[in-house]
Amino acid sequence: MINARLPFIALMLVAAPALAQAPPGLSPAERQEGAQAHPQIVQQFGGAMSGPVADYVRGVGQKIAVQSGGGARPQDYTVTLLNSNVNNAFAIPGGYVYITRQLLALMNDEAELAFVMGHEVAHVAARHGQKRQTRAALSNILAGLAGAVTGSQIVGQGAGVVAQLTTLGFSREQERQADSLGVRYLTSAAYDPLASGDILAALGAQTNLEARLKGQSGAEPSKWLSTHPATGERVARIRAEAQTFVAKAGARAHNRDAFLNAIDGLPYDDDAAQGVVQGRSFRHSTLQLALDAPQGFTLNNGAEAVTGTGPNGTSFDLRMADGRADLNAIAAARWQQLGLQPRAMQATRINGLEALVGSVQAQTRGGPVEATLTVYRWTPQLAFTLISMAPQGQAAMVAPVAASVRRLSPQEAGSIRTRRIQVARVAAGDTLASLAARMAYDDSKMERFLTLNQLPPNAALKAGDRVKLVVWR
Repeated sequence: MINARLPFIALMLVAAPALAQAPPGLSPAERQEGAQAHPQIVQQFGGAMSGPVADYVRGVGQKIAVQSGGGARPQDYTVTLLNSNVNNAFAIPGGYVYITRQLLALMNDEAELAFVMGHEVAHVAARHGQKRQTRAALSNILAGLAGAVTGSQIVGQGAGVVAQLTTLGFSREQERQADSLGVRYLTSAAYDPLASGDILAALGAQTNLEARLKGQSGAEPSKWLSTHPATGERVARIRAEAQTFVAKAGARAHNRDAFLNAIDGLPYDDDAAQGVVQGRSFRHSTLQLALDAPQGFTLNNGAEAVTGTGPNGTSFDLRMADGRADLNAIAAARWQQLGLQPRAMQATRINGLEALVGSVQAQTRGGPVEATLTVYRWTPQLAFTLISMAPQGQAAMVAPVAASVRRLSPQEAGSIRTRRIQVARVAAGDTLASLAARMAYDDSKMERFLTLNQLPPNAALKAGDRVKLVVWR
């Protein structure tokens, strides 16, 4: 997502692995670490959501947090719902727990939310965060970023630094411990422990769907699954473990209606205020920005940039810059970020915008490439930089992107809509097919509907059941 505010890469402290019992309290040092990182994380992930749904998530998270023992109080944990279109949840030292709206929308009841909250609380309660290991993890990420900048995948490697940092450093054993503690907290709070396996299976199904939609045999997992892999073995293990708590659980709440009421109307996928990808087009209502990619390109609305990947290794990266600087200074800084010496830029105008354009050939691990930088003056305070990458001799394949950047008219900007969750009651005569037809997508409507609702292809719905749809609003 491109935020209307200037983006930045936040370097934050990461929870690193260490096994421990729930502590008697969070130390002042841990609280300070979390408090320093919190504002940067919130901005990196699209901002904190507010209102009834955020209050609901906070209440569930704090209810689970007190189950961690050691005298933990609700106010010891800051639970934030992030306005992000990636499936992610994470925690950092100091009792800061985060979940994205996209992951929340994939869930089907409160017990599933409680398990994910419990898993993340467990990382905090188990104090998976020593400073020495944190610095090592940070150094590793920065080294990896530097390598990427001079490698074959230059574009977009810096966009997710914070996202990576928040999920690094947990061993398989620590993830197992967080799962086990999450189930225990779930049971202690009178939720159905079997919900733990349900949400893990749902995440796995969503990842597989995304892979098929991209035409891949195996997609990059969701941010949460990248370090919390929902393998068949893991799902089976957590379900077996949860089963041992069933007899002890007594009341096993799901609170499905309360959960569905809370998420009704929640934005899904891109938020118009952060830019919307529709096919090969990107539109941003607040910035009144339009960009179009050539045939064969796939767009991604990331945390700090809109990126595109196309045939034969072509790609591009559009991001914001401080427009108060001279355009040549902005260009020089962008070249340096890529590990390249500043190049002479040619002044031009593109769709009425003041712009600079320059190109350079570079050697990468994948072979020689041509990098083209275009800098646009958007407002006196805001500029955009576009880096286009192509194998040597193939720059023409990605060149149309730079020429497509333009301002939207107020009418065009006002017409951009957001997909949202709509909770609907099944009416007499409704079928899986008729409900799936209402999904706000041009492709794979049935697969999307079934995955979102955790339904099998032969599910028998009855009048009065509640299901989730994704609609335009």
